[in-house]
Amino acid sequence: MTIFHKVLWPAIGLLAFTSCKTAGTTAQKGPPRAPIAPVVVGEATVASIPIEVSVVGTTEASETVQVKPQVAGQIVRVAFSEGQVVNKGALLFQIDDRPYQQSLAQAEANVARDRAAIQQAEANLVRDSAQAKYSDAEAKRYAELAASGVVSRTQLDQMRTTAEKEQSGVLATRAALDSARANLASDLTQVERAKLDIAYCQVRSPIAGRTGTLLVNAGNVVKANETNLVVVNRTSPLFAIFTVPEMHLGTIRNLQSAGRLPVRAALKDKPESAATGALAVIDNTVDPATGSIRLKATFDNRTGAFWPGQFVDVTLGLGAISNATVVPSEAVQPGQKGPYVYRVKSDSTVEVQLVTVGETYRDKTVVSGLSPGDQVVLDGQLRLAPGMKVRKTKAVKIEAAAE
Repeated sequence: MTIFHKVLWPAIGLLAFTSCKTAGTTAQKGPPRAPIAPVVVGEATVASIPIEVSVVGTTEASETVQVKPQVAGQIVRVAFSEGQVVNKGALLFQIDDRPYQQSLAQAEANVARDRAAIQQAEANLVRDSAQAKYSDAEAKRYAELAASGVVSRTQLDQMRTTAEKEQSGVLATRAALDSARANLASDLTQVERAKLDIAYCQVRSPIAGRTGTLLVNAGNVVKANETNLVVVNRTSPLFAIFTVPEMHLGTIRNLQSAGRLPVRAALKDKPESAATGALAVIDNTVDPATGSIRLKATFDNRTGAFWPGQFVDVTLGLGAISNATVVPSEAVQPGQKGPYVYRVKSDSTVEVQLVTVGETYRDKTVVSGLSPGDQVVLDGQLRLAPGMKVRKTKAVKIEAAAE
């Protein structure tokens, strides 16, 4: 054996021994174990879920009045501040009433004249009636004397003519009395009209509400029933105007006929300002262009949180779903075959469970395909695959909603 062979064979043996040892060590370790994913787990529960329709609406004053003067004249005083809350009947403007005071004085003078004329006509009637009565008696007496031949026929005719003349005078006096009474009634009406015009010189608020921008300043001359002075809006109660799809119309009509339909409204930038009211009016026509129906709800708004013309988030309650199976909304994931959840099995592995999604209320979603008590993954779904083991890091349970 050469020196080469003596060196080569021990090296080959050593290499073979090392390879066998390494192979034996690898065979003993086996495949690596799958990692356990930490997840947040919640539980499906039974709850009563309100059915709600949420839309955007606008607020509207329950009453809006454009205040106009009912008499013409110069404004001598503005008795309110812009934006002030005023009561019904509060003084807003004072119009110069001196011309109307003069008209009142003239009308009252005419009334006094008419009453004097009536007194004169009544006195004349008494006098003329007495004279007519006497002439009539004389005519009858002359008729008897003429029959006896004491007086002539001519004298009788003269007496009868006198009696008829006196009777005509009575009728004329009665007509004058009736005319004087009619004049009195007319002038009394003028007195009342003048007093009403004087009252109209004080322009008062026809409703309780908040005044807007002053449209006419003191010193301006205004026309009756033409000039807009100010707009007053009644903001308590307040209306919320909104539209919902016509598919809900049947349900809304049935529920309204059975009782009060609650409506909630909140300002877009202030969710904490939510106020609760009730549906007041269902419009009588569905808009064919949009397929929606216009509704009006009434809110108390005693705090004045809402102003007419604001956009608000409106939620209309349409009853509730009783004994519904619900899960936290974050458990539901979108998938190619539809919504699904990761359900945690008893051996701490997960499986994909397809569900049918129903109504959503706050952080809860109605689902079918799960049973109450089933545990579902709320957070950590991106790390999961079917059959993978999980470790629960937090448990969240939904409290049942109040009926």
